[in-house]
Amino acid sequence: MGCAERHFPAAGGEWRVASVGGRPAGAGRPEEALAAGSDPRGAAAGLACSAPTPGGGGTMPFDFRRFDIYRKVPKDLTQPTYTGAIISICCCLFILFLFLSELTGFITTEVVNELYVDDPDKDSGGKIDVSLNISLPNLHCELVGLDIQDEMGRHEVGHIDNSMKIPLNNGAGCRFEGQFSINKVPGNFHVSTHSATAQPQNPDMTHVIHKLSFGDTLQVQNVHGAFNALGGADRLTSNPLASHDYILKIVPTVYEDKSGKQQYSYQYTVANKEYVAYSHTGRIIPAIWFRYDLSPITVKYTERRQPLYRFITTICAIIGGTFTVAGILDSCIFTASEAWKKIQLGKMH
Repeated sequence: MGCAERHFPAAGGEWRVASVGGRPAGAGRPEEALAAGSDPRGAAAGLACSAPTPGGGGTMPFDFRRFDIYRKVPKDLTQPTYTGAIISICCCLFILFLFLSELTGFITTEVVNELYVDDPDKDSGGKIDVSLNISLPNLHCELVGLDIQDEMGRHEVGHIDNSMKIPLNNGAGCRFEGQFSINKVPGNFHVSTHSATAQPQNPDMTHVIHKLSFGDTLQVQNVHGAFNALGGADRLTSNPLASHDYILKIVPTVYEDKSGKQQYSYQYTVANKEYVAYSHTGRIIPAIWFRYDLSPITVKYTERRQPLYRFITTICAIIGGTFTVAGILDSCIFTASEAWKKIQLGKMH
């Protein structure tokens, strides 16, 4: 049965048909229906059916708001408490602290390191650049020389390319500064008087090493490695006629910045010994030896910044988790306080 007509019982047990379009007596208002001997509920139903529906067509329109899972509670139905206010303030301060901490970590560049077995600088032609700066305060510059030799057969005495000798103590001493290259095989280079035209009697090899580095110089603050492990080594109080052996283990090192640019350097560990060496003629010929060998392990440092999606995920976890825990805590405190109030009221009665 539609809204065009309605059957309802009349007085005396008979059924009447009320036409909505014609509106017979008693079909308008409930009072009229009572006056006409009709059931007012039928008249009300007729009025409900005759009312126009939104949008026409007799059906309710689709309401997009039914997808709202965050239903709003009227403000009048909520109850503020002092405990809830304290928890809310503490919650907001805690969220702010964690947010600032995560923001600092997101902005700061992180340097991570890894180890692998490989030759990182394959374009170097099997060479390693070396920078040496050493002072010998009791040996004349004309007697100081640099010798280089390795297992590939290289034997160079008195290397002078890219080197400089600076007189010290009014010419009584010498400061040697040089840049040279060595092969990527075990070998040594040493400062001695071997290249001098005439060998001095009892040369004094006390010295101070200002710098000894391999490869590129890394100008970064986040990496604290042994790139100049011998820098500052002072042997001024040692035996003047003693030879010094510095045994170096060189570790290839790669530094890659955020743009992908790589720098190749070398760290090294060092062990040293001091001894008096005699030649086949019985003379003492001291020298400062740097014996090196390369490690097959390469250390790589890479600059990285936290991805944006990870930062957003962390912030959402902080906010959501903090509010959830704070809500549980507030609910427990409120429930306990209400129960305590009821217990107190029960004692009073």
